[in-house]
Amino acid sequence: MANSEHLAKIKEGVEAWNAWRKAHPEIVPDLREASLTGANLREAYLRRADLSRANLGGANLARANLHRANLSRANLSRANLTDTDLTTTDLRWADLSRANLSRTNLYEADLSGADLRAAELREASLIGANLSRANLTGAYLTKASIGYTTSGDNDLSNVKDLETVSHKGPSTIGIDTIYRSQGKIPLAFLRGAGVPENFIAHMGSLNGKALEFYSCFISYSTNDQEFADRLHADLQNKGVRCWFAPHDLRIGDRFQEVIERSIRVYEKLLIILSESSVNSDWVEREVQAAIEKERRSPGDTVLLPIRLDDAVMRSSRAWAAGIQETRHVGDFRKWKDRDSLKSAFERLLRDLGTEGSKAA
Repeated sequence: MANSEHLAKIKEGVEAWNAWRKAHPEIVPDLREASLTGANLREAYLRRADLSRANLGGANLARANLHRANLSRANLSRANLTDTDLTTTDLRWADLSRANLSRTNLYEADLSGADLRAAELREASLIGANLSRANLTGAYLTKASIGYTTSGDNDLSNVKDLETVSHKGPSTIGIDTIYRSQGKIPLAFLRGAGVPENFIAHMGSLNGKALEFYSCFISYSTNDQEFADRLHADLQNKGVRCWFAPHDLRIGDRFQEVIERSIRVYEKLLIILSESSVNSDWVEREVQAAIEKERRSPGDTVLLPIRLDDAVMRSSRAWAAGIQETRHVGDFRKWKDRDSLKSAFERLLRDLGTEGSKAA
């Protein structure tokens, strides 16, 4: 039970509480099992306080100092914890469902077993945090920072905006987390956490759902970099292995040699056609290389063209005319419109033959 003097003091308000803490720095506040539902504790100095099993549901703890506090099994459901210092805080098995933890510093906090359902962790720092067994269903990790973070026995399949997380270092992703998430974890997140590429490639087989990879080499003009970046990320998140020069070209590689070798190695050539690319000689060379690969493997479609404008449909060049006459050209002219992009991307996934098209 809470110390009655300490409980009475905090109920006097934050100003009185902070003055008391300043006058008595040697005292470790005992607020165990305290009932502080909906309390206004904004900017309260609660460093090292024992708030285990306290009821802080709906409380305003914005900008509070809870460094090294004990909040194990505390009720913080719907609490406002924005910009709060929770570094090295004990939050084991705490109820943080629907809590607002935006921009909160959770450096080396212990969140094992915590209930973080639908919690808002936008731009929060989770560096060094322990998230083992935490319930993260529906939690928002938009632009959160992680690094040396531990995830074990978590289901990450319904965590929002995992692909936007900023990785400040490698993190530990347990095999049990991969199983529980049924492999439904953005590849960008796994790569950022330092999961090896060969493990990612076979990850689906761990839960009996081996992924059908149809790898592709993306060819494009640097003037279309923004679209190429978006397409590359979206394809990888659906399980399509891609070769993409800005990310994958090593220092010292001879550009043309690497591209020609990649067309031979990868199963598909996905070529982005635009005013810039259609008028370049290298596009013609890459198209011819893909067509030659098709000739050597009758029945296999290697070349998959998509367009960002009408340039290829107007071009008088022989290779462009051949594409117009013999190929379906994916229409991404309205790719900046979300619905149009979704429709065009779903068609592309079907053409690539990935399982991702079933769930797109």
